[in-house]
Amino acid sequence: MRESRNDGFTLIELLIVVAIIGIIAAVAVPGLLRARMSGNESSAIASIRAIMSAQQTYASACGNGFYASTLPILGSAPAGTQPFLSPDLTGAATVNKSGYVLTMVEGSESFAATLNGCNPLGLAADLSSSYVSTNYPTSVNTTGTRFFWGNTLGTVYFDTSNVFAGSTSGGMAPGAGTPLQ
Repeated sequence: MRESRNDGFTLIELLIVVAIIGIIAAVAVPGLLRARMSGNESSAIASIRAIMSAQQTYASACGNGFYASTLPILGSAPAGTQPFLSPDLTGAATVNKSGYVLTMVEGSESFAATLNGCNPLGLAADLSSSYVSTNYPTSVNTTGTRFFWGNTLGTVYFDTSNVFAGSTSGGMAPGAGTPLQ
């Protein structure tokens, strides 16, 4: 007669495998979260740079040397041409993207609709001599750890604290932070 064998894993062996998987997960998850925050911060920096490039193009192409005062203006285009900035950054005055909140404020000097450049939206006072674009994390230490901003000077700045609580009028940096290299 033949003996029947019941092959399989014992409870102890299964518990050891589960413990090993738990240890690997405990080591891997923080690295994954750091990689996600790093990706969010890279996207935030790229958004600020895209705005600065779009503002320079707007000023030279149809702003008569002045900058657009809002993000939606950069998303509009003169008849038959492409917008200055992509729709994912110009859907509203404040845009949530990749765990960051993107805004842009005009400087202290704006101009009446008689100098509205090539803005097809027909908004009054849509030109400005300066601007500040800011990008801050929606949840600090979860979606990102650094705050970013750029202005008419063409430099992207960062800081680990919220420097936007102060005034950003006049299109200048808030007075704190480090330029990105």
